[in-house]
Amino acid sequence: MSNTASPDPEMLRQLLEPLLEDFTYWFNRSQKLLSNERLNFLQESDQQNLLERVENALKEVAAASALFRVTGHQVGVDMMTMRPWHELLMECQAVGMRYYRNQVI
Repeated sequence: MSNTASPDPEMLRQLLEPLLEDFTYWFNRSQKLLSNERLNFLQESDQQNLLERVENALKEVAAASALFRVTGHQVGVDMMTMRPWHELLMECQAVGMRYYRNQVI
């Protein structure tokens, strides 16, 4: 009988590693946009707040990734931890789409 309480490190690596890499990639893109461009459709304070939340999420994802690596892929990341990252990513995507759509006009 297999122990379902013990995660399979290879399965965790295959699932979680790309997900953490995606969070890092998209948060980095958002950070660059928010740092380098003035988004006229956001108040400066809102843009700064979003940037701070992105930078915080980047730190959280980096910490989760480091723990994941140093434990030999033995631990996962709770869905309740990832949910705010996903919500922030969707918010950043909407801001990015609006910014790039405004660039075309």
